[in-house]
Amino acid sequence: MTTLEITKDTHLTERGECIVAVCASKAAADLSLEFRRLVKNNNAHVTMTMKAGNLTETITGRGDRRLALSHATDLVARKSNYACTRTLMVGADKSASDLSREFVSVIRDQSSAIEVKIVAEL
Repeated sequence: MTTLEITKDTHLTERGECIVAVCASKAAADLSLEFRRLVKNNNAHVTMTMKAGNLTETITGRGDRRLALSHATDLVARKSNYACTRTLMVGADKSASDLSREFVSVIRDQSSAIEVKIVAEL
């Protein structure tokens, strides 16, 4: 697995093995203009911090001039350099399968809330 996805959709399918959060408040198309400007730079450093319960996971990657950030429901961090409308960062250091088993156990609980913070810097 080479991706990690967050979606505004309200449920998962069995095929959605890279999805770590549903019912998100934002997708790629909802990100601020300032964030978009920063992340569409090949030199941008992107950090996503996810908190669930008392656990934290951090994913780092980079921006890319090809990022469209126009998808209405999804945000995807990718280990690869592939870019599409859902891509938030490329060259990520983690995918969903790299998250700690303890963190995964917490987020599998449907009553669990995940706080996600995404920062882009040059």
